[in-house]
Formats: sequence, structure tokens, C-alpha cells
Amino acid sequence: MRTSKRDRILDAAVNVINRDGVRAVTFESVAAEAKLTRGGLLYHFPSREALLRGIDEHLVQAWETSMETLLGKRADEATALERYQTFVRVSAQSATRAELMFMLESADPDAERPWGPAVRRWAPLPPEAGAAEDSAALDNFVARLAADGLWIYEAMYEGQLDEGVRALVAERIAGLLAKSDGSPHL
Repeated sequence: MRTSKRDRILDAAVNVINRDGVRAVTFESVAAEAKLTRGGLLYHFPSREALLRGIDEHLVQAWETSMETLLGKRADEATALERYQTFVRVSAQSATRAELMFMLESADPDAERPWGPAVRRWAPLPPEAGAAEDSAALDNFVARLAADGLWIYEAMYEGQLDEGVRALVAERIAGLLAKSDGSPHL
């Protein structure tokens, strides 16, 4: 399937961010990376804000697609345990500077960003105070926090973790996940 110019632009913008950071995203830098003219870029994204919003949605869509591909179904078709397991495994294999930067931006509760809803679909929120006694729910949330930590570590210290070690860490985190009966999932 042929990549659309819009996707080519978004992929180029993500490359610029991964290499040089969000501040480096200009129409000129992205156009050069995409091998398009500035006018070609403006046709698809009339403002820098529209481009940044497009990048954010593009990253979330790619992240969710990797989750669905690994699991073989959508989040709403999976059990909570399956979603957590998938979240842990994808977090262990895909950490980019762009994802981290945009996910951190979406932490602003006043901003309408796609990351929050996507993450909540795959890794439910922590148990409420009264439900914290549910050891399975708490174990699953601890595993999610560990996966988040691995993901952030990989994004911040790109290439610092040996691939084999990363796989062992991901499996150890997955082992923290609890079955519905509360026993560890190994």
C-alpha cells in the first residue's frame, strides 16, 4: 500500500522530533525531511498547531495499532488482563522521544489530547482507595507503572538497554500481572 503524503509528512515530523526535539518542528524542517515543498506541507497542515495535533493523533494511532496487532483484537474486545499484558509488552518494545514528549504534553487536564483516552483503553486507571485491597487490581497497576518506567527509560536513554535485558525486564513485569483469581500470571 502506498503511503499518503499526509502520512509521509507525519512520519517525517516524527523523525525530526526523535532526532532534534519538538522545537525543531518547522514547516521547513519537516518539508525537507519529507522531501516535499513547504507549500505541499501547508496543503495538509495550514498551521504549526494543526501539524502538531496531526503528529499527536498519528503517534497515538500507531501505538494503538501496535497494541491491536500484538493482541489480535481491539481493546474493547479484550479482558483487563489481556490489555495489561499487551500494554506491558508494547511498552517494552516501542519507546521514542516523540511518543514521550507528546504523551507528557497530554498530561495537561485542560488540553484535549488523544493519549489519555488511548492509555485508559489499554491500561485502566489505578484502583480506587476502597478497591486497593483487591490484590489482583493492585498488582496489575504496579505492573503498568513498571512498564511505564521501562518505556520512559527507553525514551530518555535511547539505546542504553541491551535488547535481551529489555526482553527479560518486560517478561518480569508481565509476571507481575495477576490472573483474575489473584494469583500471579507467569
